[in-house]
Amino acid sequence: MQEKTNYQQFENLNEEQLPVAKHKLHDWTHFAGLYAAEHVAATEFIIGATFVALGAKTMDIILGLLIGNILAVLSWRFITSPIAVDTRLSLYTYLNKIAGDSMTKLYNWANVIIFSVISAAMITVSSTAVRFAFDIPAQLNWYPTNAWFILIVLAVGIVVVSIAIYGFNAVSEFSGICAPWLFVMFTSGAMVLLPALSLDVLDKTLPSGWADFMTLGDQSIWTGINSDGGPGIGLVEVIGFGWAANTITHFGLIDMALLRFAKKKNYGYATSTGMMFGHYVAWIAAGIMGAGAAVILGKSIVELDPGDVAYYALGWSGFVIVIVAGWTTAITNLYRAGLAAQAIFFNHSRKKTTIVVGVVTVVIACFPFVFSQILPLLTYAGLLVVPVGAIVFAEHQIFPRIGYTRYWSSYRKLTFSMPAVASWGLGLVFGFGLNALDVISFYYLFIPTWFFTIAVYTFLAYRNGAKQEYHEEVEEEKVRNETIERFQEQQAKEGVVISKDVSAFSKGIKFIAISALVATLILACNVMFGSTTEASYISNRELFYTYAFICTIIYFVLAYWALKRGKSKTVTQ
Repeated sequence: MQEKTNYQQFENLNEEQLPVAKHKLHDWTHFAGLYAAEHVAATEFIIGATFVALGAKTMDIILGLLIGNILAVLSWRFITSPIAVDTRLSLYTYLNKIAGDSMTKLYNWANVIIFSVISAAMITVSSTAVRFAFDIPAQLNWYPTNAWFILIVLAVGIVVVSIAIYGFNAVSEFSGICAPWLFVMFTSGAMVLLPALSLDVLDKTLPSGWADFMTLGDQSIWTGINSDGGPGIGLVEVIGFGWAANTITHFGLIDMALLRFAKKKNYGYATSTGMMFGHYVAWIAAGIMGAGAAVILGKSIVELDPGDVAYYALGWSGFVIVIVAGWTTAITNLYRAGLAAQAIFFNHSRKKTTIVVGVVTVVIACFPFVFSQILPLLTYAGLLVVPVGAIVFAEHQIFPRIGYTRYWSSYRKLTFSMPAVASWGLGLVFGFGLNALDVISFYYLFIPTWFFTIAVYTFLAYRNGAKQEYHEEVEEEKVRNETIERFQEQQAKEGVVISKDVSAFSKGIKFIAISALVATLILACNVMFGSTTEASYISNRELFYTYAFICTIIYFVLAYWALKRGKSKTVTQ
């Protein structure tokens, strides 16, 4: 009876305020699909063009992006994943334990704004594909100039919000369906347009070897000359770009919200699907697609929007990829924004806060400026949240090793943690100060800022009570965690367990769906390797446009059908 009474304190809490229960943890495949889908996004078309505009060289792109993205994967594995798996809490909830209500609310508001704008930008990008399909004029002003474009944004946004409100499982399932198809289509698009580039530069449909490919890249894609006609960025900058592109989620610890569902810390390596297949392959593929589309249209790559590039690379499937790629990123970021909002308005469910944030996000998406300013936003947002990630890392990983007490601020019942707020402020001054002084490359500012904030917070925490011992409070925390665990075990016993559908029919559906993806790759290979003349290339390309779209329809229909069968059918063992 006493145990039952103890459970009542948790029954009134929102699920996001408690550690993730053991029975709700996921295997690595969930995260592999989630990260692959999120990071094979519509922004890859933009970033592919950005490297061209920045004047990177071909070898710097191939080597620099490989190193930078490996560093990003290692950051998730050794910085984000351990804290997420240890605590099973999102950053928003965990931060409240170490920094108090005041800083947490301020930080959560910052995250609501950041992720809402990122999500809005992805909705806008998805809408460019629909705009292109219905011949609606390009939206080049900061405000919308066409009523039909607004209606398209609303329609695209409704899908994003509808999926995000159902939480992590819905986001993961949607991403799991989209990820394999996105990877196939980005790869196929590069294969389809590479012959167009080769014909333009080498006067033949296919480079003869590595030397020819390097010549092709250096002359038509990554030339080493920026858009102003000056020398471009080098290897070090490309590495930094690849590493810093997701600073907000790994060094900034935002992805504790996703990785708290991981069974093991090593699942942090699952982010490699997003970095290696998404950023590495997709960024290179996007550069090839953009340059190829520019040759066909007779324009500069920086003049094209994602809809232009995708259409000439993939035909009608190109419209689908821009829409889906925008959705996958928008949904994940709206889920994060909903979590941050729920941490502020903790008396309301995450679904309600996500709906409200989603409505605001869709309104923002109607204004095209969020799309055109997405790269500066991502860069500055990363520098904004890195100091907070450093504070949490210091508290969780460093304090126990140097004899400080973790959660000391919570044990002292502080609603305002001066060390945390001051460290965040000083970290921002330090980071943006280095940027103003132009001491090091902007892409690497997060590293000294992170270490600086750790040092400042450790010192200020020492001066304000972190070095003291809190034996009674620590024991109470331990007992509370054990009670939560028993409470969640009871919930698991009362829950309904649905077995996986392993029937032959469902396996057949999945096999046909995967076969549609394989067929798409075969069609792309036919365009790249089976075209010996310009006429045969154009003919094979048109063939790809038609049948790749049919394969796309087959894949999504059957993949969704297989997903629904797997969720609804209980199999008796």
